[in-house]
Amino acid sequence: MRFVIQRVTSASVQVDGQVMGAIDKGFLVLIGVSNSDTEEIADKMVRKMTGLRIFEDEHGKTNLALSDVGGALLLISQFTLYANCKRGNRPSFIEAGAPEHAEALYEYIIAACRKNVPVVEKGVFGADMKVSLTNDGPFTIVLDSEQL
Repeated sequence: MRFVIQRVTSASVQVDGQVMGAIDKGFLVLIGVSNSDTEEIADKMVRKMTGLRIFEDEHGKTNLALSDVGGALLLISQFTLYANCKRGNRPSFIEAGAPEHAEALYEYIIAACRKNVPVVEKGVFGADMKVSLTNDGPFTIVLDSEQL
C-alpha cells in the first residue's frame, strides 16, 4: 500500500465539475492499493499517517500531528501509484490492486480514518477526478507499507 501525503492549507476534488470533497488545513492523501494489501496493513498505514508530526509548532519545528492542529483529510484513490516504468515508455499497472479489492480497502481506510479524525472527505473511486490543492511548504511524504 502506498500513501502520498501532502500537507495542505486547502484541497478539493471535483468529478464532472461538481465538488465531491474539500478541506482546509490538513492532508491530501493519494492512496494506492496492491493485491497483497490487507486490512491489517491499512490499519498500520492509517496509524502512521495520522500520527505523523509534520505541522509546525510555535517554534517553527515540525512537531505537531493532524489532531494537534485540528486538521482534516481528503482521501483520493490513485492506482497509478503502482505504475511500473522499468521497461519502455508506457507504464504498466499490473501491480495495482484489482478494482474490487482496491475499492474495498479504500472504503475501509476512509472508515478507519473517520474513527479518529473529525473531518474526512473523499474522492470517487475509479472516477476521472480533478484535484486541486495548496501544498503547505511544500511538504510531501511517501509512505510505502513495504518500508514500514
